Amino acid sequence: MKISESDLIINADGSIYHLNLLPEDIADTVITVGDPDRVGEISKYFDKIELQKGKREFITHTGYVGKKRVTVLSTGIGTDNIDIVFNELDALVNIDFNTREIKKELTSLNIIRVGTSGAVQSDIPMGTILASSYGLGMDALMNYYIHEVSQQERGLMDDISAHFGHLSHINPYFTAASETLLNTIGKDLPKGITITAPGFYAPQGRLVRAKNAVPNFIDLINSFKSNQHRITNLEMETAGIYALAKVLGHQAISINAILASRVNFEFSKEPNKIVEQAIKLVLERI
Repeated sequence: MKISESDLIINADGSIYHLNLLPEDIADTVITVGDPDRVGEISKYFDKIELQKGKREFITHTGYVGKKRVTVLSTGIGTDNIDIVFNELDALVNIDFNTREIKKELTSLNIIRVGTSGAVQSDIPMGTILASSYGLGMDALMNYYIHEVSQQERGLMDDISAHFGHLSHINPYFTAASETLLNTIGKDLPKGITITAPGFYAPQGRLVRAKNAVPNFIDLINSFKSNQHRITNLEMETAGIYALAKVLGHQAISINAILASRVNFEFSKEPNKIVEQAIKLVLERI
């Protein structure tokens, strides 16, 4: 069945609508970052850059680290942008743009998020590079997709639902990282459950002028425990990445540069140095 022109928008030059990319523009290994300026901070370590494109907040560089072809792509902030990026990345590799039909043989991308985050546990210091073993979404993205969960995910989700059940207006979703990438890119790194919030201020428990509807949110999330599992950090993309990657058949991992301690009310004085450490670690391991 052909996918309609309104469901999959292709530009006049044959590129996908938002990302402005052609199918041959991306590698099977994709590093995603939120900040468009961070794309160049990663590609400066490439041995060769073969492509640089940009549209809106979506900047893409594709090149080589040694003999490994790699794409680095900025997503912008939030799971609404993840929805765009992941559907369009998948379309680039799994839909024939000429026939508008799904390919018989599907490609599974390795997608590695390198992002910033705040720790919600007092024993996770600023400067930590942390791998998300699970993503817990507090946003609404997966209300719009059929999302199957494994038995292990369901067991943890039952405990999460009990802990956050009084927040009747939030319908959280929960997805594991790629086990393969967790054991390679994330090997020997601290791990934990990462909460993805739909905003930066009140949705992450910050109080500036507007009053919070969920008081003591940081205390609520850092008090969760299920056997050895606990919530370690808070950001704005990981859960959407994990859930859509699973739905679309891709492998995903989120590597978090911890810039803030939310329980100690501290923010790093050297954030760029911490992010650079995370970048170098990922490039060494791909």
